[in-house]
Amino acid sequence: MGKFGKKNHVNLNPLSYNIMLLGESKVGKTSLIKEVCEQLVGDNGYMFLECGQERGADAIEGISYINCPEWNMDYDELTNSAGFIDVCEDIIENKTSDYPDLKVVIWDTYDHLINIAESESIRLWNRYCRENNQPEKIAKSINAAWGGFGKGEKKAMELMFDVMGRLRSVGVSTIVIGHVKIKEVSDVVSGETYQVLTSDQQQNYFNALKKNLHFLGLAYIDRQIVKEKTGKKNIVTKQEITKNKVSAETRKIKFRDDSYAVDSGSRFADIVPEIEMNASEFIKALTDAILNEQKKSGKSVSETKAEQDKIAKLEEDKITKAEKAKKEKKQLDEIVSRIIEYFVTNKTNIDIIKPILAKCKEYGYNTPKDIDNIDVAKDILTMIEE
Repeated sequence: MGKFGKKNHVNLNPLSYNIMLLGESKVGKTSLIKEVCEQLVGDNGYMFLECGQERGADAIEGISYINCPEWNMDYDELTNSAGFIDVCEDIIENKTSDYPDLKVVIWDTYDHLINIAESESIRLWNRYCRENNQPEKIAKSINAAWGGFGKGEKKAMELMFDVMGRLRSVGVSTIVIGHVKIKEVSDVVSGETYQVLTSDQQQNYFNALKKNLHFLGLAYIDRQIVKEKTGKKNIVTKQEITKNKVSAETRKIKFRDDSYAVDSGSRFADIVPEIEMNASEFIKALTDAILNEQKKSGKSVSETKAEQDKIAKLEEDKITKAEKAKKEKKQLDEIVSRIIEYFVTNKTNIDIIKPILAKCKEYGYNTPKDIDNIDVAKDILTMIEE
């Protein structure tokens, strides 16, 4: 093989993949994912981002979460609330120092996140209009933002998926929770319509996310319905009147449905079609699908795990170095800005400027703005703070 490209080997960690769980309201989606995360990464390894007006975490003891009612918002300790992007940016910038154990964040729920992402899309568009003296183009709805024709929604998608990608770049994966609805679908060949249980988000938002998923499960209640006699007869037909009654209910998750009545699926060919809705079964379904694919490598699981643990350590070291370099660059820029500001303020006072400029040249810099070493910047800063 040449310089570019290599053979892929499936990662054994289920949380290295994009996962979505759809389900009816109050079916237990948040509780299930909490238990899954705790089993896989422990109490400190996950964080629920309760988006918009979602409040599923309120009723779950011990869940690790933060409320994100808006895209941007200062942290409110009393309500445990902050902006969605503010939380994610903090994780990205301080992953190894402040969030060393964090492995996954959960968007709960996708439909609520869409709402706040759309509001941010509109805000960014309106700011652009004001900055470019085009007040007549200011939008009040997502359909009018960014020139319309779905461009406002596309911007909202970019905002969300950019965050997902940047979190993954620092070793944090994303699980998405969403609600469902029954939708009428037309077959493209026959033209016949049929019903599908699918995401209740607008289809373009769902499709944009769906193509990035490795596992899509749909939680539902499997009800056994029996006919029960009422003891009454129809006065016309003389037939006994019956009514339907739910005799039993079982909560289940579908990962694949050959009848296409449930919108679920997986990139892994050997995913089990359906499971009982509990954390252990959920983890087993994902793990078994991964292991069935891993077998094709011809390597043992222990051998593959050892290789992947080594790679994970190298990636973690790389992230740590990048985070440190970024923080040092930010600190350097702040110090240099203070030195330059000091020069501008005292530009007519040669006696003050001269020794500082001489110090810069001693380090090999003609002017303060050329400084690119944090230790040099700190040394010169001490001169202006004396």
